[in-house]
Amino acid sequence: MSSLQRIAVLSSTALVVMLAACAGTPAPGPASANTTIEGSIASIDTSPWAYDGNAVIAIDADAGGRVTVQLPARWNLCQAAPVDVAALAEGMRVRATGSREEGSLVVCQGPSHELVPLR
Repeated sequence: MSSLQRIAVLSSTALVVMLAACAGTPAPGPASANTTIEGSIASIDTSPWAYDGNAVIAIDADAGGRVTVQLPARWNLCQAAPVDVAALAEGMRVRATGSREEGSLVVCQGPSHELVPLR
């Protein structure tokens, strides 16, 4: 076997090993199963619902910083009860429980997920 053939065989073997390693790698799970914040609503944007996107509610969290809360357009695909967005207003104090995903809190994936006004 020539040295060029050996290199080809070794390269092929290395490629097969790398592909097998990738195939066995589990997909990453959610960063957090449940996260709860409290704070005041800074803004409400339901316009993404017009094209099946998530509504976005920005909350100034008591723990510091602004948190983006996403509400799905299709509540029938969620385990969480639908949020009454019409009852929410800027400046209102709320509690949000959801899953952390890509820098946002998503209210949908669990029956305990919610966005509710505080009294």
